[in-house]
Amino acid sequence: MREFLSVKAALARMSGLLENLSGPQTGERTVPAATLVREVEESRAAFVHALDALERHTLRTEEIADRLYGEAVAARMRPFGEGARGFPRLVRDTGRELGREISLELRGEETRVDRDILALLEAPLTHALRNACDHGIEPAEERIAAGKPRAGRIVLSAEHRAGALFVTVVDDGRGLDPERIRARVADRGLAPPSLLAEMKPAELFEFLFLPGFSTAAAVTQLSGRGVGLDVVQSMVREVGGRVSLTSTAGAGMTLSMQLPLTLSVVRALLFRVSGEAFALPLSRIERVLEVPAQELQTAEGHAFIDVDGQAVGVLFARQPLGLPPSGEPTGATKVVVISDRLDTFGLAVDGFLGERQLVLRPLDPRLGKVPDVAAAALLPDGTPVLVLDAEDLVRSIHALLSRTDVESVRPKAGAGTARKVKRLLVVDDSITVREVERRLLASHGYEVDVAVDGMDGFNRVRTGRYDLVVTDVDMPRMNGIEMVTRIRAEAALARMPIVIVSYKDREEDRLQGLAAGASYYLTKGSFDDRTLLTAVADLIGEP
Repeated sequence: MREFLSVKAALARMSGLLENLSGPQTGERTVPAATLVREVEESRAAFVHALDALERHTLRTEEIADRLYGEAVAARMRPFGEGARGFPRLVRDTGRELGREISLELRGEETRVDRDILALLEAPLTHALRNACDHGIEPAEERIAAGKPRAGRIVLSAEHRAGALFVTVVDDGRGLDPERIRARVADRGLAPPSLLAEMKPAELFEFLFLPGFSTAAAVTQLSGRGVGLDVVQSMVREVGGRVSLTSTAGAGMTLSMQLPLTLSVVRALLFRVSGEAFALPLSRIERVLEVPAQELQTAEGHAFIDVDGQAVGVLFARQPLGLPPSGEPTGATKVVVISDRLDTFGLAVDGFLGERQLVLRPLDPRLGKVPDVAAAALLPDGTPVLVLDAEDLVRSIHALLSRTDVESVRPKAGAGTARKVKRLLVVDDSITVREVERRLLASHGYEVDVAVDGMDGFNRVRTGRYDLVVTDVDMPRMNGIEMVTRIRAEAALARMPIVIVSYKDREEDRLQGLAAGASYYLTKGSFDDRTLLTAVADLIGEP
């Protein structure tokens, strides 16, 4: 404060000297001018000194604030061992009940855990340890035959890593049998046989988290009820964490839970959507990318990017949030990749605002459950920000992408592409035929979208702007003839050029298609590239 008072007094003296200079001109004017120069230098020095003092004060204030925050968080922390005291006895009693020798080793007992999270961990860890004893650890005879020690071993550990709490349960038992899980999934009809046959072990392990799912052959006091890993998943989701399973047949299994250090404060990424600030906890973000326009691809009417060999669907973050368009930039698309273990999607945002530690504030309970929003927070300048719920977002995105009227995140055209390219829609339930026709037309300069059946095609034609439609006849939900008839019934679409390409080559089939309103009727039996391109060019001209 003294430094600033000194600067204030110096400024007052300079003001007086300036008034003297602006008064009547005298021969002594050079004396006040020299004095003014000296006062300016002294004021500058005083100001620099005051600024240094202010910076030191700011640093001290930030250090005190950080220390107070740390002490406030530490007051909520408890040693992990405090909540794990009963687990060794639980494992010992469960092993005795099963007739097996099992020991539990605790690691990281002094790891500090938020007391609320510690209380929530009791039920899921109880189920996880019982599962390890019953499904993982083999009987002594089986272990000896496999060259293992007679007694089974389970390790329960907790540690802080990368700003999160990791709790793991590792056993040295028989591990998970992917084929047994595959058979159980098939028995319950949880996945189509063709898809199930191609599933990797990691994908099969995800079924173990489903409520009511069990691989036990019979229902006992410990097994067969399908209660276990779904309890673990529910708790982890509740606190905004993640759970994963890894296993090697014959060598055991590892259950890993990634949890926030505290429920009241999170480290989050801030980003801008439609002019508003939003946040996502870093623990729920898979990756943050800036995708060049040429890497943003389109298939089946939706945009996607390649992330480590996996096609990840992308849509504007404003779409699930119900926000208006914001004039997305034409440069690289900024994408936040999120996941709920089963599905991974990318959110295209307007811009990144950096990372920040946020104190979470629960929403007013009178609002009920706000879709896609977990909590609120205040930025240092008092600006409110909504903290998004990644689990809800993934479900909302999945529902959006199943629709046919979702705006696609497309690479923005440069200044030299003002000419309108003619847009076509290919409708066919065969992915092979659909892709062949799409590539053929796209290679000749047309912009091509696809639809998987007549209903999908009709909805796209009504909601999009197309210059021509190419369609099959035999398709599920709505066949091509019915789709053509319904398109012609729409006043705005009555003149839409339509080309039917079908395996049906009888004259009555051709007449039926033309009578419904098709402009051309081509048969796949005598189909060649030039025939389709000629028909399209006759109807709408070159691209």
